[in-house]
Amino acid sequence: MRTIRKLWGRLGAEALLFCVILGIWSYAGANGAAGGKSAETSGAPVMNEMSDADGPDSESSAAAGQGAAGGAAGSGEENSEEENSGEENSGKKDYIHWVDFDICLEAMSQALQCDIDTYGQDVHINWVELLAYLAAGYGGDFSHYKSADMVAAVEKIKAEGIESLTADMKYYSYYKEAYDAVLGGMVGEFETADQENGELVETYGLKAFSPIAKGFPYSHYDDFGVSRSYGYRRQHLGHDLMGQVGTPVIAIESGRVSAMGWNQYGGWRIGIDSFDGKRYYYYAHLRQNRPYAEGLKEGDIVQAGDVIGYMGRTGYSKKENVNNIDEYHLHLGLQLIFDESQREGSNEIWIDLYPLTQFLSRHQSEAVRNDETKEWVRMYPFKDPVAEEVKEKEPAEEEDSATREAKEKGAAEDKNPDADAAVGEIQGEKKR
Repeated sequence: MRTIRKLWGRLGAEALLFCVILGIWSYAGANGAAGGKSAETSGAPVMNEMSDADGPDSESSAAAGQGAAGGAAGSGEENSEEENSGEENSGKKDYIHWVDFDICLEAMSQALQCDIDTYGQDVHINWVELLAYLAAGYGGDFSHYKSADMVAAVEKIKAEGIESLTADMKYYSYYKEAYDAVLGGMVGEFETADQENGELVETYGLKAFSPIAKGFPYSHYDDFGVSRSYGYRRQHLGHDLMGQVGTPVIAIESGRVSAMGWNQYGGWRIGIDSFDGKRYYYYAHLRQNRPYAEGLKEGDIVQAGDVIGYMGRTGYSKKENVNNIDEYHLHLGLQLIFDESQREGSNEIWIDLYPLTQFLSRHQSEAVRNDETKEWVRMYPFKDPVAEEVKEKEPAEEEDSATREAKEKGAAEDKNPDADAAVGEIQGEKKR
């Protein structure tokens, strides 16, 4: 009996040891798998590692970090699937899932001046590249910004070149793409009127404008991410500028009007796409009865600085043309688009515009009132060469299409003598 007890005790001890060894082996395997997944996703920028969740808008920064982390995890899974399926899914592309745009006013102003001062020189300092270089060093946190850092960065770029200087910077390419999506269309060549003789002169510099016309008072604060409750509880993904009813609203950047009309939440609103397709500007709560600049319609091309509408307080109503907003203000939104799937739905990227509207307040478009029509229009002529190029291409493309259509019709009718009349009729309809 004693022998049996000893044997049973030995078997129990061996069984316990086996369980301990099995547990250690399983834990090591799980950690190895986790490490492997981490390695897969390490190439994608994870914003919650680079952004400052304790900044001035900590609630929205935290939400941004969570959204970006989810996006990065999704990218990792896609990469894993691509590796397992060979060349079948090699066409899949990765893209940015979130942007925390928190560049301070001082940094943007100094970078812009560096860009303008070096334009035409042997080494031209591109302001987006300069800001991306600093962001990679700051980890995206511009609360650490010092003017001396930018001076030193400019000297390094002049000496070594931006490409060699950033070749081994882990997140530089991410910040460059993200900041270019926000700022890419705001600096360049343009023509504007000389205020002394009125003649158009070519110049280089800031060609984006404040959304509020010059001389009209307004106030604002950083309200991105605060709670909204009409319809459903959500975050405020825009920037409100409080002012007077009828204040002329200005197109920040040249682009194409892609949306107009009534929106239950935004009231009378305007949506404008940038020509490169990376930015969608949203202007909402426009004036009751006369919300838009006279003659403005969807599909129109607008120049930066044009008057596009008037401040009001419409919205928060399923019924059109209703003032249900408490205060007169412009709701301004800027959506970034890195992939077409981000235009609508849960993948949309909207950024905090407080620092950008502060920056653009230095460049306001002056407007004058036509007493007969009671409409405001910009005072000084302005030509954005990008907008002019788009304008020049479109009529030619429409004419070529119309001519082709008429020729095909004529050929089908066995060279009917009325073909010339058909060409003129079709072209006339296109122009209308």
